[in-house]
Parts: sequence; structure tokens; C-alpha cells
Amino acid sequence: MRVSVLALLSVLMAGSAHAAGDALVIGNSQYDAIQTLFGADRMDVAAEALRAKGLDVTELQDASSDEMRLGLSDFLKTLEADDSPVVILLAGAFVHGFGGAYLLPVGEDEGAATSEVLTRGFPLNAALTILQNYPGRGFLVLGETPVEQELGAYLAPGAGRLELPSGVTVIRGAAKDVVGFASEELTNPDSAIIVAANEYGLTVEGYAPRDLTLLYSEEVVAPVAPPEPTVDPDADVAAWQTAQRLDSAAGYQAYLDSFGDGAFASAAKQRLKAIATEPYYKQRRAEEALGLTRDARRKIQRDLTILGFDPRGIDGIFGPGSRKAIGRWQEAIGDVPSTYLTQPEIDRLSAAAAKRAEELEEEARKRQALVEKADNALWAATTSQGSEGALRNYLNQYPDGLHADEARRLLRAIEKQRGDAAAAADQRAWNLARETDTVASLRAYLRARPEGAFAGEAKARIAELQRAAEFEKDRQAALSEEQALSLNPVARQLAEARLAKLGMKPGKVDGRFDKQTRAAIRRYQKAHGLRVSGFLDEQTVVQLLAGSLLGR
Repeated sequence: MRVSVLALLSVLMAGSAHAAGDALVIGNSQYDAIQTLFGADRMDVAAEALRAKGLDVTELQDASSDEMRLGLSDFLKTLEADDSPVVILLAGAFVHGFGGAYLLPVGEDEGAATSEVLTRGFPLNAALTILQNYPGRGFLVLGETPVEQELGAYLAPGAGRLELPSGVTVIRGAAKDVVGFASEELTNPDSAIIVAANEYGLTVEGYAPRDLTLLYSEEVVAPVAPPEPTVDPDADVAAWQTAQRLDSAAGYQAYLDSFGDGAFASAAKQRLKAIATEPYYKQRRAEEALGLTRDARRKIQRDLTILGFDPRGIDGIFGPGSRKAIGRWQEAIGDVPSTYLTQPEIDRLSAAAAKRAEELEEEARKRQALVEKADNALWAATTSQGSEGALRNYLNQYPDGLHADEARRLLRAIEKQRGDAAAAADQRAWNLARETDTVASLRAYLRARPEGAFAGEAKARIAELQRAAEFEKDRQAALSEEQALSLNPVARQLAEARLAKLGMKPGKVDGRFDKQTRAAIRRYQKAHGLRVSGFLDEQTVVQLLAGSLLGR
């Protein structure tokens, strides 16, 4: 939270006169380290204009969820049971759903889950619940800025349509326009604020008589001459700036120890409360200071995946799934499961993932050696038998085996010999069945010629077609999963090159996945203990990338 020096010094200048009203002002603009949402960053100007007219103002700038909650609590304590106006002025990124609208807090993870928004955002229903107790004198002013983060299926950007209690006035629009209106027109004594809002291009909802006024001349409290300062203002400001740079409990407490009555004392106390309610505040701030890029976060997610801690996606966004995975990994290595990473932890995670990737490669090599040994042993037994059944048994077990092409060549030769020996009628019936080549036509052949020369082949072909139908169903599902990865030609060539280096025989490395490539992928998946489909999925890509990064 940042509060302007001018605004806080003006608090010290206020006298003991009865306030002209009460206001809560929240401006959230710095949602990340790069972008500032303009308009929301100037809410201190509007807050100062309200103070200048004698209102008690509770002001928050770039507030976290906990700070907004504490600020609302402080605001409620200032409210008086009279007919003075009550203003709640909010600016920043809003979202809404079926249950209401929320002002997003500052300092949350990018891509926060819907559940976090619903529990940590500032609910506009809370503001309306307060204002309904001040009919005709309750004002909700909303300055809206764009929403950049992904919201999921349950929320939409903006404050949406509001269900308003009777007697409450809502004025809303772009944040920069709202700041101008609030600082120039809203606080003008005896001003018709509905007319002024329309001139600023703002939308007015709820209680809106054209002569509605926030303040009447007789309500404006003249500012009292400031008392002699009890502390050196320059030293006070310097100490506060130091506390802000440290942004720690010790830093804010040090400020209060030196300037208990300073201009920023209330802000320091509020920061101490916010830090106390967040158990891993220090760890979160330390991770934020690392300035992790999206690619760096993707690598961390890949490392977690290799180690068996599923982050629920490798997208460079540390959402709930990634935080839980980090916490489980920290717990596994004996660290405090804060779910936030330090640089030593990132280095340790990277080293552990690299070691595990090497282990996976070694396990795959051993598994591949065992597969090839069993393949060769069965082929030796097959050739010693020299029968059609033995050849088909080999292909059933090793459809992409080392000797699969030779087995199929021998079967074609056997079929040719059988065809030459078959009777002409049987041959014609078989040719007709094979021309159609459906389960129905093959079964018709078997019914007509159960002892025909091609009966065995017909049964085998029926089984093959049935397997093919089931395979096609699985193939389509695997293809859809591969397409969802959106692999570009460079990524495809990298995968083929990797398969070739591992001896999986993918054919030409050109980024085009042909039959040889699919067979190579199936061999790789079988050797690595992955689901065998012949198509790339997330786990297969992770292991391939892990190997390429190790230079293997």
C-alpha cells in the first residue's frame, strides 16, 4: 500500500470539528511489475479533494486483499449515525460473476484461480450493504480499468450489472474520467453531481434525482490551521521511504519506534497488520524479488514434473496447481512448505531434475535393451518353427519389432503360396472377400467355406480389422492430444532428431510425422514406460525435452 505524503500530512492538519462525511478510497493500479493502470494510480488526488472539504477519508493505494479487508474495518469505525454523506470510491480492475462483482487486489499471483478471486477480491456487495443504511446520501463511485489476467469459465471482466438497494447512487466509468470527476466536481458544494457526471461521460445508476448534491455549503468544514509539527517532516518522510523499501515487519516497526506520531504511523500499522495475517509474506516477497520470467517458471514446472510433482500444466503461470506442487516438493526435501521459491531452492530443484532425467534415460536404455533381447529371442523361436502361426504370434507381440518387416514379408510369401494352391472357386471367393475387406465379407467367406484355404487368414484378418477399429478410436484420441500441444515444425524436427539419436529409427528428420516416425515414437514410449500410442503427449514431450537439455 502506498499513501501520498500530501494526503497523510493533511490528516495532521485536520481539527476536531465534526466531519462533513466519510469516504473510503481504494486505487489499485500496479497489478504487476510492468504495467500501471492509469487513472487508478491517481486516486490520491480524489482522496485529497474529499479531505479538503472536511470528509474523514480512509485511503488505500495498491492494496492487497488483507490490506483492503483491514482498510474496510478502519472505515467502518469512522462511520457516524447521522445524515452526512458516505462515499466509497474504488478504482482498478473489476470482475463479476453470478454472485456479484469484485475489485481485484494487488500482489496476487498472475492467473489466480476463481476461488481465490471470490475469497480475496473486494466484494462490491459489501460496499452496497454499508451504503444502504444511508439512503439518499450513499455514493458508490467506480473507476474501471482493463482486466489482463485469465478469468476462467465463471467470471467475466468488469463490474457488470449491479443489484442496487433503494436510495444508493452509483456513478461509474473509466478510471481516468472518474478521477477527474471526483477531484473536480463531486466535492463542489451545492453542485448537481448527476449533471456533472453526465458531462464527464460517466454512467449513473440507482438513486439519481437531477438536483442531487454530495455536499451543501453549510456542511463544508473549513480546514484548521496546522499545529506546529512535533517531528521533523523531512526525517519522517525519509524514514518512511526506508521502511517502504524494506517492506518488512522489522522495517515498519523501526519506523513506528522512531516516529510513533509520524505522518505515516497509521499506514505503518496497517502494513504490520497485513504482514501478520500472511504467514509466508517474507517468502512471497523474496520470490517476487527474483523477477522470474515466464520461461523460467516453465522450466521450474518441467523440473517438478520430472520429479513427480504435478503442477497441473507447463504454462509459466504459478497458479494453485504449481503452488501445491512446490509445497509438496519443499516438504519432501525437508524445507518449510511455503509454496514460494528461493534461488537456492530453484538451483536445488534444477539439479535434482537433471539427475532424475539422467536416471530416466538410463532406465529407458536398460528397458530398451531388455525389449530388444526379448524381441530377438522370440524371433529366433519363430524362425525355428517356420510356421504362419508363429509369425503372426510374433507380430501380435511386436508389431513394431526389430524383425516386423521380415515377418510380414514371410507372411506375404505364405499367402502367395496358399493362393497358388487354392482351388479357383475358393480363390475367387477369397478375392471377393478381400476386395470388400470388411468383417461382414470375411465372415461370409467363412460361412461359405469354413475349411477353405484362406479360413485361417480370414479369421486373422477379422481380428486385425477389429483391432484396427479399436486402434483408430485410440489413435484419434491420441492425435487430438498431440494437436492440442500445438507443436511447430521446429519442435517436431527436434523430436525426430531426438528419436534418431536414441536409435528409434524415425526416418527422415523433416518435421513430418510419417509411419516411420509414429513407429519410432511407439518404440520410445514403450522403452520409457509411457502410454504407447505413437503420438506425442505432454509426458513424452517432457522426457524428450529433458534429454535434449542434458545433451543426450
